[in-house]
Amino acid sequence: MELALDFVPQAMRIGLLVNPAGANRKLAIAQVEAAGRTRGVTTLVEDARSADELAPAFDRLSKANVQVVIVPPNGMFIIQRSLIAQLALAAGLPTIFQQPQDVAAGGFLSYGVDETENSRRAASYVDKILKGAKPGDLPIEFPTTIRLVLNLKTAKALGISISREMLLRADEVIE
Repeated sequence: MELALDFVPQAMRIGLLVNPAGANRKLAIAQVEAAGRTRGVTTLVEDARSADELAPAFDRLSKANVQVVIVPPNGMFIIQRSLIAQLALAAGLPTIFQQPQDVAAGGFLSYGVDETENSRRAASYVDKILKGAKPGDLPIEFPTTIRLVLNLKTAKALGISISREMLLRADEVIE
């Protein structure tokens, strides 16, 4: 929500695309709606459980005059990332994802855990276990590297100008 308002400050209606079959649906809705309430922003939730339901969902979001769409991680959304980016661009809606791959596929921006760093940490755990450490004795670690990735081509196509300050905040810019 914060990034949506940083990059599209006039946004008063934020869309949230969720998969009703997804495990994180309720949590995503609760978090985005709570963040919206504290900022005076209306949240509109659209469900899509298959690729066939994506176009109608974006059509409804567009007709509801949302200014940004948040797309939380979901297996179906990962598979359909290119279609989601195409539909969002056709509707004139910037999208916020969690994974940089979604931005490379045409999404507007992503903000999320650095998966490369997570893989390195996982490899470190495997190495320790293979060397005899008991998994139960290893400490739990949480991701510490979060990356902001922007797609300038998509921003330009949507008519969104990115300030120098925002460009400097980005960890990666796709042109």
